[in-house]
Parts: sequence; C-alpha cells; structure tokens
Amino acid sequence: MIPLEHYLLISAALFCIGLYAVFTRRNAIQVLIGIEFMINAAVINFVAFSKYDKAKLGGQVFALFAIVLAAAGVAVALAIILNVYKYYKTIDPGKIDELRD
Repeated sequence: MIPLEHYLLISAALFCIGLYAVFTRRNAIQVLIGIEFMINAAVINFVAFSKYDKAKLGGQVFALFAIVLAAAGVAVALAIILNVYKYYKTIDPGKIDELRD
C-alpha cells in the first residue's frame, strides 16, 4: 500500500512544475498546460484523500467533476487563443495589450 505522503509529494511537485510554467512561459498554450498541471495536482489530492472516506466516494466525484471542468476550460481557452492569434498573429500574452483597434 502506497502511503499518503507519496501522493502528496507527487502532487506538490506537479503543482510546482505547473506554477513555474505559468510564471515563466511567454506562450499562451504553454501557460495553459501549466494551469492543467496545477489542476491535475488537485485531482491527485482529491483521489488520495478519498482513501479515508470509506462510506462515500466524495474524492472520486470531486476529481471527476474537476476533470470535466478542466476539459471545458481548455476548450474555451483554446478557442480564445485561436481567435487572438487570428487577429494579432501572436500568442505571446505580453504582446497583446489592446482589445480594440
């Protein structure tokens, strides 16, 4: 049986990698991937802590809900990124500084 601490260490490492990607990348898609890493770290925590919830499957339900919301968020974010690229010809968030002509 794998102890809870191992799950928490993997989750913390994954969250830190995602946070690093969000703060250091200049590409909107790479920032989106960093956000997904952080969401997956939270999902690992939900599933790891659900081991202590014997009567109900609350952790798995929250994890499934988080995965569905993350997928919907990625679909919307990619649509926005594609439209921004069509207009500005770049996906660097630092170069997109105006909303209108």
